[in-house]
Amino acid sequence: MDWVTGLNPGGKENYNACLIVDDRFIKSMRCLPCHKEDTAMDTAMLFWNNTISTCGVSKIIISDRDPKFTSEFWTNLYEMLGTKLEFSTAYHPQIDGLAERMTRQWRKSLEGSVPMAWNTRTMRDTPMAG
Repeated sequence: MDWVTGLNPGGKENYNACLIVDDRFIKSMRCLPCHKEDTAMDTAMLFWNNTISTCGVSKIIISDRDPKFTSEFWTNLYEMLGTKLEFSTAYHPQIDGLAERMTRQWRKSLEGSVPMAWNTRTMRDTPMAG
């Protein structure tokens, strides 16, 4: 999981960020529109509603060391689900290189979009093959 932030607000919800979820098992990525200011709980609900509820529980999740992913709430959630949380190391792309490259691609495509033209259904429901 990773973030694309600094986007122009768009859509009726004025989303300004995306949570990128890379599913290596089915080789797809999801860009979940969100707000940079979302809390750990908001992010967990977004993840639950758009990933766990549709794809099931992952055995391992790799993310950077963003405080939203390292909070006590997330740690407890992962433990309850039986998911192992692994962190990528800064400047060590071998661990999460594919996700980083795909995140850059998402960023490029989203930065070029006109804010009023954001189609949140398309962004949320269109997997990007890895």
